[in-house]
Amino acid sequence: MLSRTTYSLPSFAVFPHRIKALCTLEKIPLFLLYIPPVTTATSVSECFLLGRLGRVESGDHIQCSKVNIHNSLILPLGHQYRMIFDQEAWNGLYKGVAFLPLNKEEGGGGFVVLVNYTNMLLELTSSVMKWRLCLQVSSNATCEDLVAFRGRFYATFHNGDVLVIDPYSLVKTPLTPSQPLISNKYLVRSGDDELFLVEIYNPHRVFDSNRFICRVSRLDEEAGRWVVVTELGDRVFFIGHFGNVCCSAKKLPYGCGVSGNSIVFTNGRRNVTYAYKYGVHTGREEDDLNCWRFSRENRVTIISTSPMVALRIERLSLSHKSNFGYLRHPLLKIRSLCI
Repeated sequence: MLSRTTYSLPSFAVFPHRIKALCTLEKIPLFLLYIPPVTTATSVSECFLLGRLGRVESGDHIQCSKVNIHNSLILPLGHQYRMIFDQEAWNGLYKGVAFLPLNKEEGGGGFVVLVNYTNMLLELTSSVMKWRLCLQVSSNATCEDLVAFRGRFYATFHNGDVLVIDPYSLVKTPLTPSQPLISNKYLVRSGDDELFLVEIYNPHRVFDSNRFICRVSRLDEEAGRWVVVTELGDRVFFIGHFGNVCCSAKKLPYGCGVSGNSIVFTNGRRNVTYAYKYGVHTGREEDDLNCWRFSRENRVTIISTSPMVALRIERLSLSHKSNFGYLRHPLLKIRSLCI
């Protein structure tokens, strides 16, 4: 049963929005496609496509010009689960799903599914095949992110709670950072080896979207705590659409505009942003260097988010950069923080 790519599950008939047809849980490969660069007089730009490997529906378009698929590089990023159902009936209440196999060591084919459904978590086991409200993992806030990692579920909530959920008993265990922040929290898996918590927040009393910063922590399973880190090695985090994924920059061509030890948000309110890096100098004495912030090395333009995320990375030429100081760069007026 674990080898199947789709699972037919009962509808949500007992919950507010009735769905006549069965729901389908689908396991879909994720990929990152790198497209060779296009050079202009002032910049070199590369395109990346991030999405699910599957059938593209008629009418779906990627607005990325000069694409040569034959010379492109495809990197697998693991798998992702998604629910397929009547979109109108859900009305945006569905926020994500996580899947875990049960009794895998004993050769069993059981599984448990958690669905992030507005301010509720719903669970279904293969032995019962009926959706139930997870009273054991209720929180006083909406669930923001939900992932399965090394045999357990991890969930973050809008009020700052971070919970570990046992798939057999559904008993919750608090795993909130030792220094809580008022922040948006994202869980990022690095394969089956490590789990990271990325928090983006504004340390200033006066709202300034251009001065949001990040804190990154790694899960220490043995100690049961989050450990703040300043290095991601060769990893690049893509956070936003299609979930949060991790990619090795070593597998990308050198100088492609995406380097290791960086974070790229794809769910911003605007279509222009920059990668986050640690210890970036801003030219302002009051800014703390011990954090992750905009690097402004390369401009990231989000061309499209459907049916996959299309990113254009632009590396400005040195002559073009020299005409503008750090705080006077014209692109800063339109840059975007993705929260």
